[in-house]
Amino acid sequence: MTDPDLPGNEGGVHDDRKCSCPKEFYQRDKINASLFFKDCIRSIDFVLAYRISAHEPTEMENSNKRSVFEANLISQGLEIETSQKDQIWFVKIHAPLEVLRRYAEILKLRMPMKESYCNLLIFERSNRLRNAAQYLTNKIPGMSVVNRSTKSVFFSLKTVFQFFLRNIYVDENIFPKRAHRFTAIYSRDKEYLFDIRQDCFFTTAVRSRIVEFILDRQRFPDKNQHAFGIERLIADSVYSAAYPLHDGEITETGTMRALLYKHWASLYKWYRYQPFDDIKEYFGVKIGLYFAWLGYYTYMLLLASIVGVICFLYSWFSLKNYVPVKDICQSDNTNITMCPLCDWCNFWDLKETCNYAKVTYLIDNPSTVFFAVFMSFWATLFLELWKRYSAEITHRWDLTGFDVHEEHPRPQYLARLEHIPPTRVDYVTNIKEPTVPFWRMKLPATVFSFSVVLLLIALAFVALLAVVVYRMSMLAALKVGASPLTTSSAIVLATASAAFVNLCLLYILNFVYNKLAEYLTELEMWRTQTQFDDSLTLKIYLLQFVNYYASIFYIAFFKGKFVGHPGQYNKIFDYRQEECSSGGCLTELCIQLAIIMVGKQAFNTILEVYLPMFWRRVLAIQVGLSRLFNNTPSPDKTKDERWMRDFKLLDWGARGLFPEYLEMVLQYGFVTIFVAAFPLAPFFALLNNILEMRLDAKKLLTHHKRPVSQRVRDIGVWYRILDCIGKLSVITNGFIIAFTSDMIPRLVYRHYVNKNGTLDGYLNFTLSEFRVADSPTLNSLAGDLSNITSCKYTDFRLPPSSPEKYTLSSMFYIILACRLGFVVVFENFVALVMILVRWCIPDMSVELRDQIRREVYVTNEIIIDQEAHRARSERAKRTSSVLQTPVDQDMDAALIQEPNTKFINLEKLLTENLTQIEMDVIIHGENPITGISGADCLEEVHKNLSD
Repeated sequence: MTDPDLPGNEGGVHDDRKCSCPKEFYQRDKINASLFFKDCIRSIDFVLAYRISAHEPTEMENSNKRSVFEANLISQGLEIETSQKDQIWFVKIHAPLEVLRRYAEILKLRMPMKESYCNLLIFERSNRLRNAAQYLTNKIPGMSVVNRSTKSVFFSLKTVFQFFLRNIYVDENIFPKRAHRFTAIYSRDKEYLFDIRQDCFFTTAVRSRIVEFILDRQRFPDKNQHAFGIERLIADSVYSAAYPLHDGEITETGTMRALLYKHWASLYKWYRYQPFDDIKEYFGVKIGLYFAWLGYYTYMLLLASIVGVICFLYSWFSLKNYVPVKDICQSDNTNITMCPLCDWCNFWDLKETCNYAKVTYLIDNPSTVFFAVFMSFWATLFLELWKRYSAEITHRWDLTGFDVHEEHPRPQYLARLEHIPPTRVDYVTNIKEPTVPFWRMKLPATVFSFSVVLLLIALAFVALLAVVVYRMSMLAALKVGASPLTTSSAIVLATASAAFVNLCLLYILNFVYNKLAEYLTELEMWRTQTQFDDSLTLKIYLLQFVNYYASIFYIAFFKGKFVGHPGQYNKIFDYRQEECSSGGCLTELCIQLAIIMVGKQAFNTILEVYLPMFWRRVLAIQVGLSRLFNNTPSPDKTKDERWMRDFKLLDWGARGLFPEYLEMVLQYGFVTIFVAAFPLAPFFALLNNILEMRLDAKKLLTHHKRPVSQRVRDIGVWYRILDCIGKLSVITNGFIIAFTSDMIPRLVYRHYVNKNGTLDGYLNFTLSEFRVADSPTLNSLAGDLSNITSCKYTDFRLPPSSPEKYTLSSMFYIILACRLGFVVVFENFVALVMILVRWCIPDMSVELRDQIRREVYVTNEIIIDQEAHRARSERAKRTSSVLQTPVDQDMDAALIQEPNTKFINLEKLLTENLTQIEMDVIIHGENPITGISGADCLEEVHKNLSD
């Protein structure tokens, strides 16, 4: 982007977008009086609510704390108004312009510059290929006719395509596109750069953020000198809540809340893009970035879902030609008797697994390898493209230089250290703080926390063992009962019921894990909220990972791998291990994965819809305010109860996004880590996320107080977790294909055993024979009158006629070598593809990088022009105000006509492409000699750079 007054703009296109500001409640035609003080002029920027305690001594202490705290707020320039409603007191807070100006400078907020600086030209890059094509078109006879006809066809296709996109993109008639505004760090000395008198200069989000900053740092009387902050007062029940206001009801015409509810949170708008700019303006950057990430993740799932469905359809249509399935289902193979699956089970016919074999092929087929490689490529592509898209959002939302101020201790941390005298001076806040005794408190809490986490992980494995025992018992009951089922039906039913039981145990354990994780993190005595959140995230995700994935890892890599053989089974506690069917454990893995993933998503959706409604009803009943749930209240109550209605909404909390991110990251693990066993996982994830976005939006708008705007640079630690999951998925999918599926044995048989290169006879190749008389247990099951003399089992072992009977054959080791070789080749190939993708896709596009550089240059020019005009005006005023001799007057006149040499040097420096740090030096520094801000500092910076 370029400035029209600057050189080099020939051939540019004028940007006719208006520099608009976000729509605020005070810009509506009809003012909602409940959003203002009683004078209907001063807006309510924040609300504190409290109840009178029935215990008189406690109430006297709380009243004293509130009085001192509110007096400190007034001393900071805030204005307060108090109201009472239904035994609840509301302290309404307004931040005057002077307070906003002062704290905007303290927080170093980046604020939009005047709209007159937004009339820019969009620089168009020259395209050499397009210019060459145009040159050839003009030179070659007849090409102009072809060019016109081609353009006509292209224009028709483009019109149809644009009509389709207009119904998908954000409707700009409802959510107008916001023009990009130049920003600079706010300074009261440089207010000529900003239009502070504009109504929307300090938006409601900025106002609430400034007020919260003040609330977090005001002190109140307490035995502990570290008694400060609204969070500590809420924790001590001095106040009940602190929150900014929504701009109206979800049914109130003209409010941003109603607009978002109708055109964003509605399920009928599932096919439209999200209005990220408006979400960010209303809820803040942190929540806006979550929905941007969720929307982009869902968008990328569309490609994975299409490929997964295509692979599934390929397996469906090619099933009829799969030779092993035909061998199992043909009637002439009824004489293949299989060995019992448990010590008390009967012999069974291989034909019973006909349907099970068909389902297995739908998962284990030639397209499985392709889809596993594709999903590894997709995971890398998703993360790299997200970094690229995140860079665009960071630039558009002006997050590249957001403020980072010192972080004060958590109220809970200080409360636990009240009995310890302050001994350490914090190097950031320069305040004496108590130090946690290492040997008496820190070390015991850490050891205890680590031990409990290990115990909880062990508890997850105990639950897994319980599910395994249940599955074995269910399989035996279905096979030995009065009405025994076929082997295929018994395996599917036992696996599905065990997966459902496992899902129920998961939710019980998750509830225990979350409570204990919070308790353990509190014991660890983390000083800041960031440290607390990082430790809690690590604990909960580790426990959730083990809880959700343990049973899946067991089926994928351990079930049926170390069972031994008939007559010599490897037993644990005198019980046989679980065995896989003749087609392997991949179908059971698919059933387990599908039930846990889809069941978890469905149950979470139900909780997200009904749980907030339940808690709102409980809160309303507590104070007798159930009438507030009517979305169209009586007209005489609408205008004076905005702060009251918001009080009855649920608190979003500092960690409100944690469960949302955790749910999506766990889903991402299901989609990538085990996708070889469930090709339809991306499709079900896509359906869930389309619903998840709208339900999360509806939950935020309907059931929760308006969160205070928070600025973050990215999605934080979750990106690193996603990256680790992507790397882990390469390993797991390689081992699943090599060791869990039958792909490697099929390849060995076709290219090494069968000279025809077909799968004819493959079924017998995978089965080994066992003589019933060699095992007393099997001999007793067969009976004396039975004609069963031998049975088959899935393995590669020598037959009974061999001198080394039942030992592993050479074919087993050949296949094992091929499996290991495949893992090495697969993982190195996928790793090479991932490295290539990362190399080909830069974190920031060239166009965006050039645009950022250009905007920095234009901003520099704007500031230099204003600084030059200001410096010359001030110098002229100083010169004219001093009485001088005629000679001196002539000398000063010459000086006025000829600009200051230092200023010329400074102007030359500023015309360079400066960094943001250098620009901040220009704005906030000041040279007492020249009167130009930042001159000396900039000269020093330039000198260092030149050296």
